Amino acid sequence: MSEDFGPNIVTVIDEETGEEIELEFIDALEYNGTVYRAFFPMVEEDDEDSEDEYGLIILKAETENGEEILVQIEDEDELNAVYDQFMEQFFEDEESN
Repeated sequence: MSEDFGPNIVTVIDEETGEEIELEFIDALEYNGTVYRAFFPMVEEDDEDSEDEYGLIILKAETENGEEILVQIEDEDELNAVYDQFMEQFFEDEESN
């Protein structure tokens, strides 16, 4: 995970396309002993694709060779459960403000 653009922006590389993707870190949580991180893609205002709706991206944090890496969640049930946990956390945060 690179923090080249500041503490809330990370750059990840799509392993399939090799494309660099800038993500804005939103929140993290631990679920069933695993840490998950939520992001929104960074979209430039003049980007012609910016009309598309971009949703929440959830990645699993794993440790490899002593370094944290972010990996895509392959299991749909796991992804849905973690998504629900993030939504609960977001709504709790909103209600407390």
